[in-house]
Amino acid sequence: MAKFDLPEAQLRQYRPEVADPADFDDFWAATLAESRDVPMEVRREPGPVELAQVTVEDVTFPGFGGHPIRAWLVLPRGAEGPLPCVVEINGYGGGRGLPIERILWPTAGYAHLFVDSRGQGLGWGNGAATWDPVGAGPTVPGMMTRGIESPETYYYRRLFTDAVRGVDAARSLPEVDETRVVFSGTSQGGGVSLAVAGLVPDLAGCIAEVPFLCHFDRAIDLTDEFPYQELVIYLKTTRQPRESLLSTLQYFDGVNHAKRAHAPLLMSAALMDAVCPPSTCFAAFNWYGDHAAGDVSKTIEVYGYNGHEGGQAHQQMRQLEFVAAVTA
Repeated sequence: MAKFDLPEAQLRQYRPEVADPADFDDFWAATLAESRDVPMEVRREPGPVELAQVTVEDVTFPGFGGHPIRAWLVLPRGAEGPLPCVVEINGYGGGRGLPIERILWPTAGYAHLFVDSRGQGLGWGNGAATWDPVGAGPTVPGMMTRGIESPETYYYRRLFTDAVRGVDAARSLPEVDETRVVFSGTSQGGGVSLAVAGLVPDLAGCIAEVPFLCHFDRAIDLTDEFPYQELVIYLKTTRQPRESLLSTLQYFDGVNHAKRAHAPLLMSAALMDAVCPPSTCFAAFNWYGDHAAGDVSKTIEVYGYNGHEGGQAHQQMRQLEFVAAVTA
């Protein structure tokens, strides 16, 4: 894939107008209040593996609608709390996988809560354990059009709420310092991270790597790659006007959530990324913190000759530096 999007100099100035629904804040306040009516009770069970340096627990907490959401809790063995914590969620089609995949953060001294993605997990990786009990009308295979008829029924209303409740769950644990919680994700997880940063006003930090779910209006016309193509196929098949989809997607657009964020941000973008085109990532980055009262610390790492894999382990090194700084 050659470089197909705007030149980097233009990307750094790219602040498109993304429609921001008048009831955006009320919609999300009501959504979170309804889910928080269910008391936060975290069920903790021993994990399936014994490791010398970390402890693993299989946990369940109430997400959207009180639905049970599974997660791995991995802690440094013998560490004295309360600890800073990284809450994380996977990319599109992936789930929580196996706990042996989740040992970077606890070996660096942090608590780590890896949240499962409801109804996903068999597209790649090593599986998942959380059902999505909510039905939907006819959809394109995948999650992008599930319940897209309205913001109230859209799949990502549930997933974003699960992620926020994951932060609530982490903060309820005696091992975790509730003031030092960072949310992290890549691709779909990066888009979820931006949403959590916009919905949780006192996060210690946000990590959003090559984020998906940003600037839908541009993405569906710019890339032929999935998952955005699910939206294109829906429009192709139903012949609905694109505005009918965008009127729902505006409530979930990472740009609109980024505007409302306050937490320090580490983001990455790759200039050959056709899955999450760099202009969609930069749109969220350039708007990030716009509604905050003061300046918000934000950094974007640009990988000029990479696709959707982004910086991989090189970016993980940056993540370690970032989390150490924001949780010091």
